[in-house]
Amino acid sequence: MRFLTDGLMLPEGPIALADGSLLAVEVLAGRLTRISSDGTRSTVAELGGGPNGAAIGPDGRCYVCNNGGFDHIELDGGALVPQEAPIDTLPGSIQVIDLATGTFETLYAHSEATPFWGPNDIVFDREGGFWFTDFGRDRGRARMRGAIYYAKADGSDIREVIAPIDAPNGIGLSPDGQTLYVAATYEAHLLSFRLSAPGMVDRSAGHMPNGATIMGRAGAGQYLDSLAVDGKGRICVASPGIGAILVFPPEGGTPAVIDMPDFLTTNICFGGADLKTAYVTLGSSGRIAVLDWDAPGLPLAF
Repeated sequence: MRFLTDGLMLPEGPIALADGSLLAVEVLAGRLTRISSDGTRSTVAELGGGPNGAAIGPDGRCYVCNNGGFDHIELDGGALVPQEAPIDTLPGSIQVIDLATGTFETLYAHSEATPFWGPNDIVFDREGGFWFTDFGRDRGRARMRGAIYYAKADGSDIREVIAPIDAPNGIGLSPDGQTLYVAATYEAHLLSFRLSAPGMVDRSAGHMPNGATIMGRAGAGQYLDSLAVDGKGRICVASPGIGAILVFPPEGGTPAVIDMPDFLTTNICFGGADLKTAYVTLGSSGRIAVLDWDAPGLPLAF
């Protein structure tokens, strides 16, 4: 393991680009950052709020789930820990950024059913649409539960597919594109949903009323955050708490544990010429860890 850079304000949403650089959002700084292969950082866009998950869309732009923003505390030694958003924090949105110019726009800020509370993670399918999770938000003693959405990249249509669901976080697709994976943070369940068509869940295929199947559970002291799928079909989920990457087999079951040097391990992506380099965002220490993977990552749709 080595470290690509440090000093980031709660990094998330890593995207390995073809030129060898890495995109990452800084949740607590409200910006999208590009990191070159030598660790040099440059700001792509000042987005405000709390940018979280990110993905490249069919038009080559970067699509970002902005959760609206968090509060945070700084521990002795400088570690950053996000805290509940202030009660007056605005709802989140889906933003789209032109990587060449840094200009951005808000693509979606609500569905027909509700405003977004905390858009979190995003994945595109081969048809050019995207799935994303809304984590929900704590409001004092109350909690707004979240949802899973499907939307078109041109801003023309968005649907709330699964709701309510508590704290859906990481989201990804199986190699054949027929199964949707969702990490539920507080329950620490990895869920799968069988898809019947783009943006459509076959609710008869799971053992839960919303169509979900529980594929696996995290262990004691482990939560589930963002995820990526590798070429073997394994679902690799960042785990805050003890700080790890949990590698679930595609058939479900007990995950393998790869310990990471940060209790706030938030996300993972794959890059490099052979997609066998894993980039892991370490939230509290503001670092990007780089390690060799034993198989190529699954190529993303875009």
